[in-house]
Amino acid sequence: MTVSAADKPWLSAYPAGVPAEIDPTQYRSLVELMDESFHKYQGQTAYSFLGKDFSYADTERQSRAFAAYLQGLGLARGDRVAVMMPNVPQYPVAVAAILRAGLVVVNVNPLYTARELEHQLKDSGAKAIVIIENFAHTLAQCLAHTPVKHVVLCAMGDRLGLLKGTLVNYVVRKVKKLVPPYHLPGAVRFNDALARGARQPFAAPALGPDDVALLQYTGGTTGVSKGAVLLHRNILANVLQSEAWNDPVMQKIPAGEQSTSVCALPLYHIFAFTVNMMLSMRNGGKTILIPNPRDLPAVLKELSQHTFHSFPAVNTLFNALLHHPDFDQVNWRNLKVSVGGGMAVQGAVAAKWLERTGCPICEGYGLSETSPSASCNPVTNTEFTGTIGVPLPSTLMKCIDEAGHEVPVGQPGEIAIKGPQVMAGYWQRPDETAKVMTADGWLRTGDIGLMDERGYFKIVDRKKDMILISGFNVYPNEVEEVVAEMPGVLECAVVGIPDEHSGEAVKLIIVKKDPALSEAHVRDYCQSRLTGYKQPKVIEFRAELPKTPVGKILRRELRDQK
Repeated sequence: MTVSAADKPWLSAYPAGVPAEIDPTQYRSLVELMDESFHKYQGQTAYSFLGKDFSYADTERQSRAFAAYLQGLGLARGDRVAVMMPNVPQYPVAVAAILRAGLVVVNVNPLYTARELEHQLKDSGAKAIVIIENFAHTLAQCLAHTPVKHVVLCAMGDRLGLLKGTLVNYVVRKVKKLVPPYHLPGAVRFNDALARGARQPFAAPALGPDDVALLQYTGGTTGVSKGAVLLHRNILANVLQSEAWNDPVMQKIPAGEQSTSVCALPLYHIFAFTVNMMLSMRNGGKTILIPNPRDLPAVLKELSQHTFHSFPAVNTLFNALLHHPDFDQVNWRNLKVSVGGGMAVQGAVAAKWLERTGCPICEGYGLSETSPSASCNPVTNTEFTGTIGVPLPSTLMKCIDEAGHEVPVGQPGEIAIKGPQVMAGYWQRPDETAKVMTADGWLRTGDIGLMDERGYFKIVDRKKDMILISGFNVYPNEVEEVVAEMPGVLECAVVGIPDEHSGEAVKLIIVKKDPALSEAHVRDYCQSRLTGYKQPKVIEFRAELPKTPVGKILRRELRDQK
């Protein structure tokens, strides 16, 4: 389908130099991209972890050895290999190896319960898993009920050298007691697998753009967790789209200074996988691996030792860092782009971040199903727009009604997306795929949004999060945005609760910044800023809000808690 410029009002918002289209065919596969970078940037640092640097040449050598090891296990092209690790150097090595061997990466959240892990391993049909020992006890509980035949065990200090690695592993195991007892007979240690693979032949398969690269499981907030099938060309397209989008500010990095990104989001999440790891690989950049973003003192201490230019994160992490007393120990002044995704960025947080770092937060939007980025605010904007920006190059977006017809500009509808980054479908679930993919290739996102006359999109909420009060629609994001700006509020979340008079009512949950904040204060504040039916009927104070490992607030969990 060809679309004229008149159908893309957002193109006028593109900064100078950002193309309307990218060429996703310049690589046949992610492996071709990685091989180019391994050769071109071999002497440069690819990853920095706990004070140790790993070069592109190191990553190439280790991933080739691990790829040979995997092939030596008898794994055939297209077989799935699960990866269950935080941001440690073994992660990018394992991913590169799996892809180079012609296999498919299955990203697994390390904080999964045995039940969740069993479901994902069975659903994906994974024959092998690379897992850090901290979570081996979870695997031990369900391994017998999965198709997994090969287990490779990693430890936090594996790649840090004998002295430092031994010390780190001792602290993790004995001092912090982060490795619960487990029994996994037959498991092979990561370093042993590398040593074996280095002695084995490696046969590079001829991969194409339509080969499967990744099974990226959705959070399952709308039911059972499903694997989004991401092809090599899907991730490649999104890497090139992100590169083109960031280029107006990233080209301002001084000559001779290596492009460096902070990877505080977990690499098993598609946001960090594409926008940190794969985009850095394309640019010959350095990635600072942050193993635990919740340990804010450690994060800030690590960042104080680096010059960095790119920081993708979620609103909760930006907010937490801003409120930490060590924030100013870090030199933020080299930061060129801060991308906010995964959840709505709040205006108060964006304003404070710009004031303290000099770098605006560019809110973007995407899903596991779109590899993930679909839209973003221009990186040259300094004003917070409260929107998810405009569609990226080669991407079409529209708002549709229940029947699939496009709604007028300014009217709410379900956001639909079309572009080279959109998934092939859900793994072995044609019924679920048919629910979200139209015959002509549009993805129905389940998010309610609207487009203004400039082509900027704004999320009003997910279908299921909308609260219906006496026939009026209340979108939690709107109420949260208002309350988040109230002095004394650290974080907040809004959910709908049953109400015998109005069908549903608004419940507001707050984490205080100021202990003196009272319910009466909040009610007065809301009364002056929200129309009657949008005001919270129930206000609750809590010490913390339930979140995903990426930092997204779990409204579903709050709804389920009576």
